[in-house]
Amino acid sequence: MIHQAWHNKISNTAQLGGIETSVLDNSAGRGTRIAWINTGTGLRFKVVIDRAMDIADTFYNEHSLAWLSHSGITSAQPMSDKSTSWLKTFGGGLLVTCGLSHVGGPESDEFGERGIHGEISNIPAEIESIIQPDPISGKMNMSITGIIRQSQALGSRLELRRTISATLGKSVIRIHDEVINRGNTDAAHMLLYHCNFGWPLIDEGTKILWNGTWKPRHGNPNKIFREGNDFKKCLPPLDDHQGSAEEVAFIDLESDDDGFCTCGLENSKLGLRVNLKFQKKQLPCLTNWQHFGKGEYVVGLEPGTNPPIGQSQARRQNELIQLVPGETRNYTLEIELLTNK
Repeated sequence: MIHQAWHNKISNTAQLGGIETSVLDNSAGRGTRIAWINTGTGLRFKVVIDRAMDIADTFYNEHSLAWLSHSGITSAQPMSDKSTSWLKTFGGGLLVTCGLSHVGGPESDEFGERGIHGEISNIPAEIESIIQPDPISGKMNMSITGIIRQSQALGSRLELRRTISATLGKSVIRIHDEVINRGNTDAAHMLLYHCNFGWPLIDEGTKILWNGTWKPRHGNPNKIFREGNDFKKCLPPLDDHQGSAEEVAFIDLESDDDGFCTCGLENSKLGLRVNLKFQKKQLPCLTNWQHFGKGEYVVGLEPGTNPPIGQSQARRQNELIQLVPGETRNYTLEIELLTNK
């Protein structure tokens, strides 16, 4: 923002942007705390405080960026980590957090039973701070920080400390996570950022942007992710993607000289591009989910510590992170909006 444009012309910072908290009062999400963050650039997004501070509705000017499921936001369901129950609480949105100890399908082994993508997304946050921008004092940054505890008595105690921040005048969302083992025994750890993009950003011809080696998920029918096919261009709604049909690839992204990976989506008709940027050493795996069902039209870009193969397979492959008591892992994800301008 150009200082001179609004200097001496505003009475309240909210005219430019900021953070507004509220509580949903209707439908399946009744009683759920949320925070709207407005960057003043046309980029505004909804943080669902009671769902691990995931990000739901996201807009740039008149354009929606995120895919929202039929259920939308539902109240947190702490016991939804069994079998496929997670799908009943999957509201879509720009970001759904998966983990903190399991990402992948339901499974059971000698270490316990785990449902789809773990339990963290169904745990409310304890808000630690909300910092508003103060442009008159030259402070353009804003942030909301919360603590989400995934724990049980006499068992694992993992804690996620999440800060979501933005800057007035910039079309960027920053997510910084600290995962801490607060328990007295080693704890299995897996984390995946399930970023879900929908119409109108996702449309016929939208480019899916990533560079790296790839392989289709095991058991994938390979109708899209196969050699010689253009799987980096979004398709029209498909009859054979009805129900749970989908295509998934696991990608080993190339990184730049500073160790950062970038992937994204570009809709030339709208003149919009979304970039996801993260550190390779923190999130070495990218999953590309393509589900072009009629009425369920979505593309997922999902950076993670592991692909969504489940704790059991990651353990067998010697790829499962074990956090010792007191150990902390840090993760940073940046989501940036670019336009033709």
